[in-house]
Amino acid sequence: MNPYLITPSIIASDFTRLGEELAACESAGADWIHVDVMDGHFVPTITVGPLFVEACRRATKLPLDAHLMVTNPDQQLEVFAKAGADRLTVHVETCPNLTQTIERIKSLGCKAGVTLNPSTPASALDAVLPLVDLVLVMSVNPGYSGQKFMPEMIGKVAEIRNKLNALRSQAFLQVDGGMAIDTLPLMHSAGANVFVVGNFAFKHPLGVGEAVRLLRGCVPA
Repeated sequence: MNPYLITPSIIASDFTRLGEELAACESAGADWIHVDVMDGHFVPTITVGPLFVEACRRATKLPLDAHLMVTNPDQQLEVFAKAGADRLTVHVETCPNLTQTIERIKSLGCKAGVTLNPSTPASALDAVLPLVDLVLVMSVNPGYSGQKFMPEMIGKVAEIRNKLNALRSQAFLQVDGGMAIDTLPLMHSAGANVFVVGNFAFKHPLGVGEAVRLLRGCVPA
């Protein structure tokens, strides 16, 4: 098993070649496919919905990691689970009863993740950390790809890693935003073990395969 996981963000890919892009991710040895679902309300951008997840499910065997950046995620859980998502990640800012939401995700047969915006403190997750399968730390403000990495999120990752270790939790600690060969090692050292990669993967001049190879090799063994 790889010491850390690479999850290309398919939103950064060429949608006219979706099947080819997903096949390239598989060939490159990517671990999951990350799907950023944005509603134009919780975040300013509108991206994709369950039909897109369904298309990805038909085109790849890789696990689909759906990040629901939407105002009312509870209303969307079942439809994304039925579309083929393996993991559903919701924002603490959008869930009035986060424990109930996590339980609902698990009842649908999916792994449950929870995330928080850069301005939300790590303490907002304390009540649900024993329940989740994944914690996602945003290292950019959600809504647009290609943003600059926020180094002040390194401390937040370290804080959450300490909390997970204290609980003896096996939950993944994922980072999304500005991940590249210079920033991934910083977050890995802080305790993250899953990395969402967008433009670095899909805009690399030598393709996704070379991007994943570089990301695999940027942390000393």
